[in-house]
Amino acid sequence: MPWWLDLLLLTSATAFWVRASREADDVWSLLLKLFAVVALMVVLLGGRQVLLELLALTLALYLPSSSSPNLWSRLSTPLPSDPQQRSRSVRGSSSAMAPSASRGG
Repeated sequence: MPWWLDLLLLTSATAFWVRASREADDVWSLLLKLFAVVALMVVLLGGRQVLLELLALTLALYLPSSSSPNLWSRLSTPLPSDPQQRSRSVRGSSSAMAPSASRGG
């Protein structure tokens, strides 16, 4: 890829990232940051620079897996593993709020 195209993509990636940082809308900001990352990846991986490709691969392998106990979603309150226990705990909490059938009326 020619150097001027790399420079143009790096400039546009920087402009997208700066603009995304100023946006109030989260969805639009995420889209602009996605464009910036894609432009940066085209520069890094499009020129067949093996060293940068190995760096990106190392970073990808360094990321935690979905079964990692260090993820934020794993730190929330766990549900019981047995489905019957889950249904009993849900029924128990809802029946406590229901009016009692032993009251006369």
